[in-house]
Amino acid sequence: MGKVIALAMCNVVLVILVAPFYEGVIRKLKALVHSRKGPPFVQPYLDLLKLLGKEDLQVTRNPLFSFAPILTFGSILMAALFTPMGTNPPLGFAGDLIVLIYFLTLASVGIMLGGSSTGSIYGAIGAGREMMLGMVVEIVIIGSLIVGVIHAHSFNLGAISAWYHHAGPYFSMIMAAVPFFLVLQVQLGKLPFDIPDADQEIMGGPFMESAGPKFALYKWSYFAKQILLTSLLMEVFIPWPKFGVIPLDIFINLIKVLAVMVLVGVIDAVCPRIRIDHAIRYFIGVWIVLIFAIAFALIGV
Repeated sequence: MGKVIALAMCNVVLVILVAPFYEGVIRKLKALVHSRKGPPFVQPYLDLLKLLGKEDLQVTRNPLFSFAPILTFGSILMAALFTPMGTNPPLGFAGDLIVLIYFLTLASVGIMLGGSSTGSIYGAIGAGREMMLGMVVEIVIIGSLIVGVIHAHSFNLGAISAWYHHAGPYFSMIMAAVPFFLVLQVQLGKLPFDIPDADQEIMGGPFMESAGPKFALYKWSYFAKQILLTSLLMEVFIPWPKFGVIPLDIFINLIKVLAVMVLVGVIDAVCPRIRIDHAIRYFIGVWIVLIFAIAFALIGV
């Protein structure tokens, strides 16, 4: 039990304290690509502290407006307990892939509730966009992970990671990793699928009425979700190397996560925002690759 508690605290600390630093690395990298000096690596921490210290304004009496950011942040923290981040999920004995998807989806529901509870048209549009992402993007993530489920005959993420670590590369797993990575750019709100912070952007709708601590929780959840999804990609589809030493395996996972996020940052820095018709063709291609990956998994390739 002591080991479980220690691993649980480690995962929570990573998503709370390390995730903003990774966001700072991406911002700095983007600035360097654009020949700018850019903000310091600790800027996300400063932004969060500033927001937490601001007045907690209430634009509506709807209790969902205050509850939504807490639900979002709490769901992300719970998801961290079911996510492998260099080791088996701390609470893997109590839940599997289905539970993890539940909490990740609940975080998206929190954003939708927060946006729709304000009565603002921008909030409603933003909530609808979040719902669209949930139906299109998160289903791709689930489908990619299902390929591992088919091979390992288990919904336990630790068992899937352990199976692939010992079984070696499978063609269907390599194919499934491609859609997961391709929608990672969408899920993290990076170009060419960015979610701008500017007030005049409709896509920023769910957060336009949020300020101070509420907005800080939303942003913190966003930072944490980046490291959760990237860790999931690394542990399920690229679980090498592992040495059986927990601190070392956690450190190696953090290095791999940083490498992927740097790649995401480079794509974000060099790509223009995509048009809706191009996005549709993009997702059609992603779905085709995913369908082939599942088909190959069913025949054991």
